[in-house]
Amino acid sequence: MNSELLNSVDLASYLNIPIELIIIVIIWTLVWKGLALWKAGRKNQPIWFVVLLVVNTFGILEILYIFVFSKINL
Repeated sequence: MNSELLNSVDLASYLNIPIELIIIVIIWTLVWKGLALWKAGRKNQPIWFVVLLVVNTFGILEILYIFVFSKINL
């Protein structure tokens, strides 16, 4: 294993990713995840709530849930 990776505390610079991009992705994910979890909770859908809480898709599953799956009456 690469000892530089083990000794590195700054993962963003190791991966050569701008810290601003990481912050934007984190905010994007948290906003969509929060909205989807709130909607799943309000609609009393515990299975969707757990799936949305555990699976991290950078907002893709959350957006699909909000605009597609939450509108389907099962």
